[in-house]
Amino acid sequence: MAAILVVEDDPATADEIVTALRAHGHAPHWVESGAAALASALDRRFDAITLDRLLPDTDGLSVIAALRRAGVRAPVLMLSALGDVDERIAGLRAGGDDYLTKPFVPTEMAVRIEVLLRRGQGATETRLRAGAIEMDLILRVVTIAGRPVKLLQMEFKLLEFLLRHAGSVVSRRMLFEQVWQYHFDPGPNLIQVHIARLRRKIDAPGAPSAIVTVKGEGYRLDPG
Repeated sequence: MAAILVVEDDPATADEIVTALRAHGHAPHWVESGAAALASALDRRFDAITLDRLLPDTDGLSVIAALRRAGVRAPVLMLSALGDVDERIAGLRAGGDDYLTKPFVPTEMAVRIEVLLRRGQGATETRLRAGAIEMDLILRVVTIAGRPVKLLQMEFKLLEFLLRHAGSVVSRRMLFEQVWQYHFDPGPNLIQVHIARLRRKIDAPGAPSAIVTVKGEGYRLDPG
């Protein structure tokens, strides 16, 4: 269970964030202002922080700067209605670790927090498994029920990300950002083509696909 500081002045949005984080097994602590965020972060240790970009008493960028000056190194997910590229860049340069524009799907927010938590802990796993799928991260080998499967580089990266979040829905935007390192949407065909290729290589003939399309949300790898 991770302790998450939720900094959000809108009660309805805060309730969505808190509910999603609790559903993912975390312990959220909600505050409504930048001053309260700084006081809380200095009073106790948090594993991650969700931070609204626009707060009633200050700007989220100023909060990040103050946190970093005070030695707080918890990863920060910025949440903002300001979604243009310049705003995203400003948030990341200020010390934010990820940036999600409003409105957002609460489950995506929770998965992004889990990505930040895993990144902060370091990738210590050497093998990933889901059902009959097994990936050796050292040898860069994938097997399906013991049968080796040859994947191209991007197919391997895509499957690795899906394996790390097996059972959770990951959005197209997350895949663009985390797998391809794109912070813009190049169109749906890029992911669709790679998902289709991956399915052909890892799915048994006639069996349901291990990669489930969740309409309007993204994709989920069946954890088996």
